[in-house]
Amino acid sequence: MILRNPHSILAVLETRPGDVLELVLPHKHVSGAWDSVREAAIRAKVRISERERSGDTGRKTPGNTIARGNTFAQVRERSPVSLSKLFENAATVAEGSGLWLALDSIQDPHNVGALFRSAAFFGVQGLLMTVERSAPLTETVYDVASGGIEYVPFCQVTNLQQAFKSAKDSGLWILGTSEHGHDDYLGVKRDRPWLLVLGNEESGMRRLTEENCDVLCSIRPNGQVTSLNVSVAAGILISRLAGSPKLGNSDQK
Repeated sequence: MILRNPHSILAVLETRPGDVLELVLPHKHVSGAWDSVREAAIRAKVRISERERSGDTGRKTPGNTIARGNTFAQVRERSPVSLSKLFENAATVAEGSGLWLALDSIQDPHNVGALFRSAAFFGVQGLLMTVERSAPLTETVYDVASGGIEYVPFCQVTNLQQAFKSAKDSGLWILGTSEHGHDDYLGVKRDRPWLLVLGNEESGMRRLTEENCDVLCSIRPNGQVTSLNVSVAAGILISRLAGSPKLGNSDQK
């Protein structure tokens, strides 16, 4: 696949450089994130092809960096993990620190990419998704994820309900999200590992999915708009359940 977001490319170079087949950059010097990509590629001994800039004026990538027709990387797709591998450390995570995501028929690749990005930001343990009725992991997903897909193990299954059984056998609790949920998300206990289920953009979770949840929660609106984009709602819920990321530098406030 062809990736054009420098942050996505940099993440592949840092995690699996052997899967970067070629990096294509302009002949002239590049700056910012693309400079970091070049340096990482040199360290990893990845083949770099340099080309003259074309007349293409470029477009904004999800990372807000100009990507031109002659600035990209050709990479192999990341392989999914098995269901047992996805949940292998569920029994050993510290109380309140274990969070996994399950996507029930989310079909917009931009939403899937945004979910991977949020999951990586907050340290989500893994992501479960269905093979059918879900957006495939295309170049768009990788670029919107801005590197997130490289840091979150994911598993693709044919039967989500059977996967829920494996999750429960591993010690996880299933938390469904629905506008009809009786429990407000702020009241969800953080003393156990959760598998947070997010439903389709239009219809939400399927009936069987909802029936297999241990708890159903909702985000109550305070204004006139009564619904949220699934990736926005997920960010709120993940922040609540996974906790705020640690500050890396002492000068961060």
